[in-house]
Amino acid sequence: MKAGFIGLGIMGRPMAKNLVKAGVELVVTDLNKEAVADVVAAGAKEGTYSEIGEECEIVFLIVPNGDISKSILFDEGGVASTLKKGSIVCDMSSVTPVESKECYDRLKEQGVGFVDAPVSGGEPGAIAGTLAIMAGGEEADFEKLKPYFDILGSSALLIGGSGSGSVTKLANQIIVNNTIAVVSEAFVLATKAGADPVKVYEAIRGGLAGSAVLDAKIPMIVERNFKPGGPIRINHKDIKNVVNTAHSIDVPIPYTAQLYEILQTLKIHGHMNDDHGGIVQYFEKLADVEVKKVD
Repeated sequence: MKAGFIGLGIMGRPMAKNLVKAGVELVVTDLNKEAVADVVAAGAKEGTYSEIGEECEIVFLIVPNGDISKSILFDEGGVASTLKKGSIVCDMSSVTPVESKECYDRLKEQGVGFVDAPVSGGEPGAIAGTLAIMAGGEEADFEKLKPYFDILGSSALLIGGSGSGSVTKLANQIIVNNTIAVVSEAFVLATKAGADPVKVYEAIRGGLAGSAVLDAKIPMIVERNFKPGGPIRINHKDIKNVVNTAHSIDVPIPYTAQLYEILQTLKIHGHMNDDHGGIVQYFEKLADVEVKKVD
């Protein structure tokens, strides 16, 4: 079965290459032609949106936001213009549940399935094929996608109906980004007080304060390595989606609202392309200290 893959960014490029490596006949496209050439060199074929819709029974998208997803699908010459009845679109982008449900409803009118299946794990997980995939949609469509999910990730779970995958990703982003912020605040305190942050990390990581976030981010922070696996600009967008979604259903989110202002400050100061471990720089600026290895 031929599959399409649209969006070859930090996450999408390694994901597409993993599908090709596993033997999937893949047709790809992206605005970044260097990324397209790289995946084509790995064994994929390049195609337009309409060609992907016409040739492929399964189409994956992983793009920056829901407006882009809808444009790729529904604008003139878009994927949906040539999709055949019985095809499935799988949007692995981080978007709002409202946007996912809109795509589901519009494609259902054409007899096309739609699954929202955002991922967690960042660039390392995309490269290793160990992403956590959280899906929303029809069970039959999920089952057809499962062999592809098994290539892309170490876990894939159907949460419920359309939009529930996107809801789950919003919850995931609340936890991940607030945890990074709290870890940052704690290590700025420890460093300013004169403690070696590496030894603080080694002392607490085996206890209740230990977490995947702590293990992933503190080694990067102390090395001052903010090369993005998950850039702040993506998390800024995701947390904005959280705030908008929460307000639309009357859910107060005081911690996450404050986090959004922290990310907004980092945006103003030019940190949008830093790894989200770079959230620490907000707290460092307040305290006039850097969390780094002791010479």
